[in-house]
Amino acid sequence: MIPEGSLLWQYLSVTQKQLATDGQLLLEDRERHPNEYLSDYSYLVFPFAKLYEGFLKQLFLDLSVITEREYQSKHFRVGKVLSPNLVRRLGEKSAYGHISKRYGKILADTLWNTWKSGRNLVFHYFPHNVSRLSHSEAKDLIDMIIITMTDAVDLTRPRKNNKAPLA
Repeated sequence: MIPEGSLLWQYLSVTQKQLATDGQLLLEDRERHPNEYLSDYSYLVFPFAKLYEGFLKQLFLDLSVITEREYQSKHFRVGKVLSPNLVRRLGEKSAYGHISKRYGKILADTLWNTWKSGRNLVFHYFPHNVSRLSHSEAKDLIDMIIITMTDAVDLTRPRKNNKAPLA
């Protein structure tokens, strides 16, 4: 799914590469068992959604959008700093604001929309509206996550922060 020689693959940490590999194995397993019907294929997206969260934290650190302390914090929330609705309230703490100013609103919106669709809507459970993904919807979300990460790396050309852990 993510070509090993690509700029994105080179940028990913060891742990992020493992998540991509795990996700690929789940997809391949599903292809080997096409006749098994499941009511929800969200599980296929999970490794890629987790990868995306780690990718965004690393990207924000490497672009000096967040500090090392924020990167390491258990309280740092990607969805909060990436939300376009919180730019004014967060000011300089808004990753959306930084990305928008430095690389354009299109990239900032893409990062946000991928976060919202590929993570938030997949992970949350609402009793009145159980969001279930078909196989093709799950594959589309995975593609969206990979394309977004690829575009972000291609556009921003981040340099790895040597202080950040590889795993």
